Amino acid sequence: MTQAAKQQRVQIVEVSPRDGLQADPANLTTAEKVELITRLVAAGNSRIEATSFVSPKAVPKMADAAEVMAAVPRREGVKYSALAFNAQGIERAVAAGIDEINGVIVASETFSHRNQNASVSESIERWRLVSGEARAAGVATSVTISAAFGCPYDGEVDPAAVLRIVEQLVDTEPDELCLADTIGAAVPNLVRDLFVATQTIVGPDMPLRGHFHNTRSTGLANISASLDVGVFTFDTSLGGVGGCPFAPRATGNVPTEDVVHMVERMGYSTGLSLPDLIATTEWFEGVLGHAVPSLVAKAGPFPRL
Repeated sequence: MTQAAKQQRVQIVEVSPRDGLQADPANLTTAEKVELITRLVAAGNSRIEATSFVSPKAVPKMADAAEVMAAVPRREGVKYSALAFNAQGIERAVAAGIDEINGVIVASETFSHRNQNASVSESIERWRLVSGEARAAGVATSVTISAAFGCPYDGEVDPAAVLRIVEQLVDTEPDELCLADTIGAAVPNLVRDLFVATQTIVGPDMPLRGHFHNTRSTGLANISASLDVGVFTFDTSLGGVGGCPFAPRATGNVPTEDVVHMVERMGYSTGLSLPDLIATTEWFEGVLGHAVPSLVAKAGPFPRL
């Protein structure tokens, strides 16, 4: 395991600028958001969810999406993604220079209506149109199945229902598919089972990604379980900030520093500088005006004597 891990890279998709900030009580300025992204790039992040091109009325904290993208550092190998739900959002995102469009399909009907004001089937059809327009513009696409392991309103989500969504999304030919534990309901055996079942549908060539919340202290365990079945890309949020503003008590994106510390101690590589991430978290706490959940930021990395 250790020797194999040393040959395997874990890719971190940093989501604090979008998924982290949209649910945080702090209201960062555009300059502060750009500073955050600049620091993340300096720490080695090459894939960053920078913002969202959705209705400013629905998510006012992302209203400055175009201004943020106009000022982020453009370096070779660094890719920026954004959320978009309709043709107008795609047009704005493409004009802003986004490298990847991410869509979201919620796995339960009640949450889907509350989150996107649409049924699951309607959301899939919207994604079909949005992803087609993104590909036509030469932009990569990824799609997330949210609440794949549990819903704050309907409770348990039937894995068979999630797999039916997977089957429909495969037809849209995304560059990547993500299973998200939006409310921190997943546990390792469920994660392994659902990813394995998903792999049998999408085949070996479609990359998979995991998005876990540490709401109930299972985020790191679920990432470890994902690694066991060959999933090596994960959304993480600096300091563990964020959550979903449409799901009650859905706090606790898994902290980037905690994930990097764990997987690198397991023998994987991430390409990220843990000391730089910790320093950035300290700066981030000052900007946010409150402490963040990350434990590694408090304890520091394991001392190498």
